[in-house]
Amino acid sequence: MTTPQEELLPATRRALTHRIAVAQAEGRTPSLVAAVVRGGRTVWHGARTSVDGHGPDENVQYRIGSITKTFTAVLVLRLRDEGVLDLGDPLEKHLPGTGVGEATIAELLAHSGGLAAESPAPWWERTPGSLRPELADVLGEQPLLHPVGRRHHYSNPGYTVLGALVEKLRGASWEEVLQREVLDPLGLERTATRPSAPHAGGWAVHPWADVMLAEPTEDLGRMAPAGQLWSTTGDLARFAVFLTQGDDKVLGVETVREMRAPAAPAEAADVVDGAAYGLGLQLQHRDGRLLVGHSGSLPGFLANLTIGVEDDVAAVVLTNCTSGPLLAGVGSDLVRIVAEAEPRIPEPWRPLREVDAAVLDLAGQWYWGTHAFALRLTPDGGVSLGPLSGQGRRSRFRVNGDGSWTGLEGYFAGESLRAVRRPDGAVSHLDLGSFVFTRQPYGEGAVVPGGVDPQGWQGIG
Repeated sequence: MTTPQEELLPATRRALTHRIAVAQAEGRTPSLVAAVVRGGRTVWHGARTSVDGHGPDENVQYRIGSITKTFTAVLVLRLRDEGVLDLGDPLEKHLPGTGVGEATIAELLAHSGGLAAESPAPWWERTPGSLRPELADVLGEQPLLHPVGRRHHYSNPGYTVLGALVEKLRGASWEEVLQREVLDPLGLERTATRPSAPHAGGWAVHPWADVMLAEPTEDLGRMAPAGQLWSTTGDLARFAVFLTQGDDKVLGVETVREMRAPAAPAEAADVVDGAAYGLGLQLQHRDGRLLVGHSGSLPGFLANLTIGVEDDVAAVVLTNCTSGPLLAGVGSDLVRIVAEAEPRIPEPWRPLREVDAAVLDLAGQWYWGTHAFALRLTPDGGVSLGPLSGQGRRSRFRVNGDGSWTGLEGYFAGESLRAVRRPDGAVSHLDLGSFVFTRQPYGEGAVVPGGVDPQGWQGIG
């Protein structure tokens, strides 16, 4: 008997339930709800709760804190894709007079704009947003703590500024734009700036006793683009699919791939931890796999969205406590459990439908000096070039339509690859950003900068 690919095996489901049960018990949280996505659909949902006979389902709202930032980043990238702005534009070009206008849009998205982590006192997460009605109230008298673009320094005010940018360029409130351009097109009907039943209440759990205290739930006002949203595991599971596959109604697949790429200078500690930040997304190297997503917290709530893109598995975990379970670890464990217990089944190999004979003629072994490389044709019509053995510079290349290719990743990203031909049409060598690749290592008559010793290869005699 075979199991449909979209269903998880009983042992996998039990392992997932065990992981969240341990997290809820050891983390001492009133409730914990989780979901796992595979192959573009939710394949598991689980919940643990301290209330007998009551288990939150995929429609119960929790506050998701800074996962809101990813939604705000989507709005900004829509403006870029429409040509309204460029990520390299300084903020001052579109939103003058903030005092932080030197920072570019990309630097604000990647938390490398030099802004402070928090707004001036009082603590913005536990006080009404009405105390900070203007951007100047959010940014304070010294909004820049670091040189612009030099380091990654997480900034809540930075995303408040991005929300104001969206409002300025769209001529509507951040909330209205979010609803119209993201929530409605993606069908996220239970994601909103304010809770609606059924929703969880936020609690603080005493660190030394099993008692609880209700936390305040403030409207963040101007700070909303940094952390206002409420959502559910059901909606965030759908959002995870979007962040993996894209959706042309909101952002195409190439743009969400761009969001997932590192975009900020990493601190030394981040390098050691395998952490980085993209455009509105956190990146983490854990258990041998690259995970992307975002965490969130506000008084009374913790949230985490983790996506293992290569494994095609995502996890959502939400709780209603101020501190307790480490949800980034829980989320990555849920991804790992599914990825290891039920590895992704690759698509069947299929031959190319058509092939350019001139390109096929280039396939095979090439030499950069004495380093052996292989050029291969890729299913998408491009080529790849990488060392035959061991580590080294490698990249996929997209076809340009003029007989050349452009590098897509690594050292050769953006570099041009072309075949240089002799007058008779035969291929002389490959030119890759001025690097010469020949069919033989320093072969006789090879067009190698500096020439080839006419005595050729020699032994010691």
